[in-house]
Amino acid sequence: MSKAVIHAIFDDEEPMLATATSLHSKGIRIKDVFTPFPVHGLDTAIGLPRTRIAICAFIYGLTGLTLATLMMWYMMIADWPTDIGGKPSFAYYMNIPAFIPISFESTVLCAAHGMAITFYLRCWLLPGVKAKNPDPRTTDDKFMIVIETKEENKNNIESMLKTGGASEIHHK
Repeated sequence: MSKAVIHAIFDDEEPMLATATSLHSKGIRIKDVFTPFPVHGLDTAIGLPRTRIAICAFIYGLTGLTLATLMMWYMMIADWPTDIGGKPSFAYYMNIPAFIPISFESTVLCAAHGMAITFYLRCWLLPGVKAKNPDPRTTDDKFMIVIETKEENKNNIESMLKTGGASEIHHK
């Protein structure tokens, strides 16, 4: 059983989205889709699960808040307690209103940087890494569906792609 990889190129996003939905509903697994811009509803049309980057953002924000709290406690209470503007310097909980802006900014800083780094690592967008895009036209004005299937299903899938509006079909 050999595998065939089919690249179907579309000129517009609407026929591509309709074809992707049709293929997914018939149980055909779409390996990847390349588009020049985000297409609303494409992730659900091809059966991608929801992203977990929000969980990562929460963890990174919580890390920033914890680090800011420890830093403020150590600097303002434990190491060098100083009476600034009449604020008490012998207990952390008495200074919480003054520490809210620092806590917020540290939370946002760590969450934003952590999400950006996670995104780059997850998508493998690092300096020197070769692009995985099979056709450079998909960064300009074309849309591509990549299907990996068995050799015997190739003709059936090709006919579905042609009726769906694919302008070009290539085999790899």
